[in-house]
Amino acid sequence: MGEIYTNYPPPLNPAQKEYLVTTIKDWATQNGLLVRPAPSFVSKEIDPAGVLATNAPVTLFPSPFPKSCFNEATALQTVYNRLYAAITCNEAWIGKIMEDLIDVDDFISHLWKVHLAVKKEGYVQTLSLGLYRSDYMVHAPSNSTKPSLKQVEFNTISSSFGGLSSLVRSLHTELLNSPPGNPIAYPSHPLFESNVPPENTAVETLSAGLAAAHNAYGPSKSTPTLPTCILFLVQENERNIFDQLALSRQLTKVHKIPVFRLLSSEILDHTSVPSSNPSRPLIYSPPHSPGTQFEVTTTYLRCFYAPGDFKSERDWEARTHVERSAAIKCPTVLNQLSGCKIVQQVLAETTGPDHLASFLHDTDPAVVARLRETFAPQYDLSSGGRGRDLALNVETAMDHVLKPQREGGGNNIYKEAIPDFLRSIPESEWKRWILMELIRPPTEAKNVALRTDGEVLSGEVIGELGVYGTIMWDQADGNVSHNEQGGWLMRTKSKDVNEGGVATGFSSLDSILLY
Repeated sequence: MGEIYTNYPPPLNPAQKEYLVTTIKDWATQNGLLVRPAPSFVSKEIDPAGVLATNAPVTLFPSPFPKSCFNEATALQTVYNRLYAAITCNEAWIGKIMEDLIDVDDFISHLWKVHLAVKKEGYVQTLSLGLYRSDYMVHAPSNSTKPSLKQVEFNTISSSFGGLSSLVRSLHTELLNSPPGNPIAYPSHPLFESNVPPENTAVETLSAGLAAAHNAYGPSKSTPTLPTCILFLVQENERNIFDQLALSRQLTKVHKIPVFRLLSSEILDHTSVPSSNPSRPLIYSPPHSPGTQFEVTTTYLRCFYAPGDFKSERDWEARTHVERSAAIKCPTVLNQLSGCKIVQQVLAETTGPDHLASFLHDTDPAVVARLRETFAPQYDLSSGGRGRDLALNVETAMDHVLKPQREGGGNNIYKEAIPDFLRSIPESEWKRWILMELIRPPTEAKNVALRTDGEVLSGEVIGELGVYGTIMWDQADGNVSHNEQGGWLMRTKSKDVNEGGVATGFSSLDSILLY
């Protein structure tokens, strides 16, 4: 498969490079392909009012991607959606999986306590909404002729970049389609001939999932009735705000649904659950419109996915407050817990009970087998287990990555660093980590990236494809009322950088050309 990467991307002379970079910067500003600058780039002193924005990190060229792998990833997404809905419905199974972690991981322990507190009182909302992203890499080991698809992780909370990834697709498509007579943006290359990135409907799909939940909530449960809305719960100093605004804009313009943003630190200040109403509606009082009240049909969490989002006990109170309300949660605490790496590892186990087949018992076994093919080998670090032997031996550790039960990038330990890292922490904490065999992407891939600070970097790269899906189900009986796949994300990072998060500054947003 190496020949597809030969002479790709086509080389740029200084004038071509300057033209392309200038064009992309201007396009990004004109079309909202933006992020707030990192404090390391623009300090608080320079921009105290927080008015500045800069281009999101993007690649100059789309990256080649095998069509067979892309088609498989999109075809399996609705099955993955059903799998994680089924896992979430099995509270006892999740509880058993989390048992070991609850002792050593405060974050997991706190999330589980939120669920138990609400369960004791009684959940009033059984509908659950998932906006998911399944992340993959192309696995192309040197002894293989055919690339395969391997899952990096499955995201059940705050699956970001649907808004911006759609824009990168538009950007690269416009550059590829430069009209005759205008300066051609790209030098010619065989891969560019009548080829554009596949359609990207991430914004439409994710927004339609939120709209489906809003509509399924039904009429106001308050007396007198209140107007209804969707509430985005967001982090303070959110740099990735323009990505989120793409979804809220689609909801207000196309679906005609009021959408508000509320900082996680202000949830208890501006929302209430009336104690006199057994339905427990979540009432939002916008601070900019005193005297107005809305009933929240759906809470979309773009926060609370990492320990850093819980600065005090008040934040845990806010999470419990939302969870016990009648609003449809995206996600519920149980659904958030289903996205822990340990769940992925247990599903991938090749000895003992076949959990994957039991969760997908009503699915064609051939499809379950295809899903299983996307798993990379993964191990826990239990005493006497294979994972421990592989992790502590420097030679075998070179083929692995150590992952904690965390979302958001920037947390993994790689290769030769694994044995020393494990020896530096108490052995009782090892069960917080999962050992995963490294995926071997094509080694010949190259691209050029424009960073948020204007720096242009070129060299060998590794790409990660994310596929979006939405699902709504009833937690009481497992009945699925909405299940869709739509849209994708491509993130590309330098080959010598291990981490992959765009928000954490390691990756650039990209698009793909199928071959």
